[in-house]
Amino acid sequence: MKEWFFYALTSIGLVVLVIFFQMGSPYYEQGIASWYGPGFHGKQTSSGEIYDMYGISAAHKTLPFGTIVKVVDLETTKSVVVTINDRGPFIEGRIIDLSKGAAEKLGIVNKGIAKVGLRILEWPPQD
Repeated sequence: MKEWFFYALTSIGLVVLVIFFQMGSPYYEQGIASWYGPGFHGKQTSSGEIYDMYGISAAHKTLPFGTIVKVVDLETTKSVVVTINDRGPFIEGRIIDLSKGAAEKLGIVNKGIAKVGLRILEWPPQD
């Protein structure tokens, strides 16, 4: 009886821990986000896709193409979910370049930049 109780209690504890870490997990990365568009609209991205500045996508220096990322503005808590399809940004201190469409959803088009946190929602399938 004691052994069964111990295993049940341990299992419940592990489930609670997993839920806690999933909900309160730290950001994968924090830093400055910017957006890019006019000079690149209609051109090929590093992934081979044609860039649509009005779409919802982003450029990151190292995340694999196809990674789905939740970008959270750390000041306003607004967020947008983007797919990584390009490389950049190439300005020191910036961690992600958003398409204009994604920047509009985040509300940063006029500011140009924002302090953000990145959460990985889905990694691309392994080949």
